[in-house]
Amino acid sequence: MREYFENRSFENVDFTLSQPAIADYEQCRFLRCNFTEVLLRELSFIECTFTGCNLSNAKVESASFRDARFLGCKLTGVDFSTSNPSMIALDFEDCIMDYVSFARLHLKKTEFRNCSLIRAFFDDADLTASKFTGCNLENAVFGKTNLEKADFSTAYNYIIDPENNRIRKAQFSSSGIAGLLVKYDIVIQ
Repeated sequence: MREYFENRSFENVDFTLSQPAIADYEQCRFLRCNFTEVLLRELSFIECTFTGCNLSNAKVESASFRDARFLGCKLTGVDFSTSNPSMIALDFEDCIMDYVSFARLHLKKTEFRNCSLIRAFFDDADLTASKFTGCNLENAVFGKTNLEKADFSTAYNYIIDPENNRIRKAQFSSSGIAGLLVKYDIVIQ
């Protein structure tokens, strides 16, 4: 029988010692919990907030994240592309998200604020009107990505090929223009 948790707080729980229950978690708060390499298959997180949690290399296959917020979390190596694509809406602030994959996901209007997204993988994703406020996108991969109306005006270290991505009406700072021209091997001063 699938469990249901609503409006519950989980604080300092080490889920590496005991797997979280296969359940629907709605409007729950996870504070300083450890999910490192934990299998979250088929769990559902609806309007949940994760604060100061470590989800590095967590397995999110078929997991649902609808209106889930991550604040000050470590999500290194999480492959969100394996999660439930029909139940995904995410928000990130002050998170370490290096080596994360969002390939092929529809993440319109997703907000990334002050996050490290080093070597993040965004191939074939739809990031229409998403915001990358103060984010480090060093070696992040964008290929056939829809970035229309996305805001990169305060992001840095990105390299985006305008010929291989949809960038109509996307916002970039003048200091970030070099990241759009890297493939041309030109010098900008």
